[in-house]
Amino acid sequence: MSNDRTTDTPYEGENDTDARPDPSPDGDLDDLGSEVDVEGDVEIDEDAAEDDLLGGLKVDSTADIKVPDRLVDQVIGQEEARDIVMRAAKQHRHVMMIGTPGTGKSMLAKAMSQLLPKESLQDVLVYHNPDDSNEPKVRTVPAGKGDQIVEAHQEEVRKRNQMRTFLMWIVLAVVVGYAFLVEGAILLGILAAGIIYFAFRYSNRGSDAMIPKLLINNAERQTAPFEDATGAHAGALLGDVRHDPFQSGGMETPAHERVEAGAIHKSNKGVLFIDEINTLDVRSQQHLMTAIQEGEFGITGQSERSSGAMVQTEPVPCDFIMVAAGNMDAMENMHPALRSRIKGYGYEVYMDDTIDDTPEMRRKFARFVAQEVERDGQLPDFTPDAVREVILEAKRRAGRKEHLTLELRNLGGLVRVAGDIARSKGHEYTERDDVLEAKKRSRSIEQQVADNYIARRKDYELKTSDGEAVGRVNGLAVMGGDSGIMMPVMAEVTPRQGEGGEIYATGKLQEIAQEAVENVSAIIKKYTGESIADKDIHIQFVQSYEGVEGDSASITVATAVISALEDIPIAQDLAMTGSLSVRGDVLPVGGVTHKIEAAAKAGCDRVIIPKANEQDVMIEDEYKDQIEVIPVSHISEVLDLALVGEPEKDSLVDRLKNITGGALEKGSAGAQGGSPSPQ
Repeated sequence: MSNDRTTDTPYEGENDTDARPDPSPDGDLDDLGSEVDVEGDVEIDEDAAEDDLLGGLKVDSTADIKVPDRLVDQVIGQEEARDIVMRAAKQHRHVMMIGTPGTGKSMLAKAMSQLLPKESLQDVLVYHNPDDSNEPKVRTVPAGKGDQIVEAHQEEVRKRNQMRTFLMWIVLAVVVGYAFLVEGAILLGILAAGIIYFAFRYSNRGSDAMIPKLLINNAERQTAPFEDATGAHAGALLGDVRHDPFQSGGMETPAHERVEAGAIHKSNKGVLFIDEINTLDVRSQQHLMTAIQEGEFGITGQSERSSGAMVQTEPVPCDFIMVAAGNMDAMENMHPALRSRIKGYGYEVYMDDTIDDTPEMRRKFARFVAQEVERDGQLPDFTPDAVREVILEAKRRAGRKEHLTLELRNLGGLVRVAGDIARSKGHEYTERDDVLEAKKRSRSIEQQVADNYIARRKDYELKTSDGEAVGRVNGLAVMGGDSGIMMPVMAEVTPRQGEGGEIYATGKLQEIAQEAVENVSAIIKKYTGESIADKDIHIQFVQSYEGVEGDSASITVATAVISALEDIPIAQDLAMTGSLSVRGDVLPVGGVTHKIEAAAKAGCDRVIIPKANEQDVMIEDEYKDQIEVIPVSHISEVLDLALVGEPEKDSLVDRLKNITGGALEKGSAGAQGGSPSPQ
């Protein structure tokens, strides 16, 4: 019984592939969920769609937005994955989804179960085997018939027990009467009655074994089964046989009564979803592969020390569609043969974590808010301004220009927290202020730890936001993913102590950061025009207790060292972030929005960022008037902005112009056209 069907193989009980239900009502996969419907006469203003965070959607609240009935139509952003899931459901294919947590993998798997035909569902019965009680028999019947069969057997056993009980009382009456009236042996009669009573009761135990156990009951199901077996142990996944402490003396539980179905059996004719599939042990993955191959799998005790290990049922149907999910590391520890089976007879799909920011997608995000409100059932509807703030947060969390995040589980958490805040305040609707407050309250544990550390660090930090200093630059970093922090970098040049000039860097630098410091030496040699063979350069990342991981401080280090070598002061109202190539190009970095906000909070007036990150800036409105954001593409521009003093600065800048070929006037074309991804 193979689960690997081709497109020419019909579903059970159907004559041809045309009889299968088409997941799309109109037969067109591309139409599903492509539009946002609204209740009543609300319209979409196409002229204002480009500039409006709602995509031109004209609504009074999320109550006006219609939520699709089918789960597959509620999926947002994952168009390719959604279409693959729909085709996989139609053709009975397995699917492996790899991507960032919270991007909709489990939702798509659950949606697949709603697309499968419930007409093919089955009930599974387990019967006592009179020839060998340790090998129970398995029978399948159409869904809803299992209850009827069990009730029929129970009624038959009940009638049989009634007849035996009636017969027992007659025998007891005869024996007791004979002992009392004829023999006059009262004690002997009572003893005989007790023996007869227990004999009848003991013999009745065998009749219970005639009643089958309904192992899988699909009578009440409206859709195909969906089983989430994420993190399931072997017994929960593959089925198990309960241990029987009463193994002898006629008091044992019949073997077929102790059989328990696993997730692979409960998902028969449905979907088995396993997230973080690499966490399953190798043995379970091997058995899972067998179940996929054969479409059936017998149940036995999973503990070798249990009496259930003696029991082995006949094969139980497990003709499921498996949806395996995980992060990128899931493929490393996944059984190669299991992955090969999914890849060879199904689909592999990578889940997007961002989507293009278009008016239609903004309207879908507005519908997402409406979906979360409806799904929760207790949240006040959101006003248009509140929805706009949620969509703006989706833009910020994307971390890419002109994109929206698809990590919707976390965004849904923001929606629920905002709704809870509005409800606690007695608001009829969830307002924008509720969303702003929710953004502060819905931080992750890691984020709260990072923010708490930053708050405590401010009491002792050595920041300066005015004046000037030689060899000191206000660098910027990100902690906890969403918290920016200002981290001063200091440089000092001393006479050589060893055989050759060395660069020393302190501050728990990780490998990438250490390499970035070493690469800066090429910039120093080129733009200072001095030999550093007779000098030692000391670089300190001040108060870097947690270490530095990336190379986003490269321009900071280069500026500090050049300032120290040339003895030219640096403006302290300026902060900066940016990676650096060995040719002086300023390359993009991550977390630029949070770094800018950190500079504003620290009191800086200006901040330098890579030109390539200019479109990634989405700072809060309160910081826009506090700080000037200056995009640059070359180290020469950084030095021109950061260094102060006459005439030393002019002399150095003139020297840089000659070296860089006028990069100060027109920038470096290579930095904009060929920059790699943010570091």
